[in-house]
Amino acid sequence: MIEILKSHPDFYVVNKPSGLGMHSEGDTAGVIVLLERQIGESLFPVHRLDKETSGLLIVARNKSAARDFGRLFEAHAIDKYYLAIGGNKPKKKQGLIQGDMTKSRNGSWMLCKTMHNPATTQFFSYGTGLGFRVYLLRPLSGKTHQLRVALKSLSAPIWGDSRYGGDAAPRLMLHAMALRFHWHNESFSFIALPASDQGFIDYDWRLIDGLQQPWQQPWPQVKSKVSN
Repeated sequence: MIEILKSHPDFYVVNKPSGLGMHSEGDTAGVIVLLERQIGESLFPVHRLDKETSGLLIVARNKSAARDFGRLFEAHAIDKYYLAIGGNKPKKKQGLIQGDMTKSRNGSWMLCKTMHNPATTQFFSYGTGLGFRVYLLRPLSGKTHQLRVALKSLSAPIWGDSRYGGDAAPRLMLHAMALRFHWHNESFSFIALPASDQGFIDYDWRLIDGLQQPWQQPWPQVKSKVSN
């Protein structure tokens, strides 16, 4: 069973496990098909999480809601916050990661210094004294592999991310932790911290201030878009 955190007449918010793709692959059902079977109604995906990424996912319950959510995502009006685990000390402990992303080899991506259509990620990192660092990430764009490439650019790839040089781990240590948005004049916010019983690293998240309301963190200022 997929955990449902919110049931609204227009949408569900669910907690997707790692290893479950958005869409079916051969005989393996994806998260949308599994939810439709679980709930007994047709559903409409409005954004996506990579197969190995766990966490919060919005699924529309009707075509009208799907269109409205599409507009919200296009306008970057839905705040998304992620947690990641990395082993290396980053080039900087907090700030902004910004630049164009171009295709590299074997389906990978790389971050460039140009700013024509940049991927933009704000972040904070926290030492734990346990041989790894915790990263709180806020993507302001929705590029493929954006967060994975962003931490790679800091010389701190995510644990379990073999594509981008991360240390070995039971799974990709990336979790969509929080969502916040306005829907028809009502405000919604959701938090789901990663669970160790789903393969994520076991840690006392209470040791990091502000995780319960990540939108209140002093997020770094976003640079203006400049073409080079």
